[in-house]
Amino acid sequence: MTTSAGTGTGAFGAVNRTSSNRAGVTLMNNQNGYIVAEVMRHKPGVTVSEYPSMIRVDGERKLEFDFDEIGDALGTEFDQYDFEEIMSTHYGRMVHLDDRTVLFANPEDAAEYIDFDLRPVETS
Repeated sequence: MTTSAGTGTGAFGAVNRTSSNRAGVTLMNNQNGYIVAEVMRHKPGVTVSEYPSMIRVDGERKLEFDFDEIGDALGTEFDQYDFEEIMSTHYGRMVHLDDRTVLFANPEDAAEYIDFDLRPVETS
């Protein structure tokens, strides 16, 4: 299916609802955002795209920001508040834990964290 740039619609106006199987964030392009992107750049399945005022970090299926790893790269402590300060947008199911933030492309993969009910629905 051919899609129109930036619209998510096909040549005849049909919306492409196929899952991208990706999750990601947009970070501020500042000192901390750059270091976080550099840490993530070397992980398998992660793509980092730099723009003048922002940095996109996209991952296949799951994207995990380990605060200890990021803090080591920054040379100072890094926590949830620091992450939220540099993150402007995200897509995927976001789960905040004490020592990391994890984004999942599919809600089924995040089920154990977000109480997503995966039981089959019985019909009469």
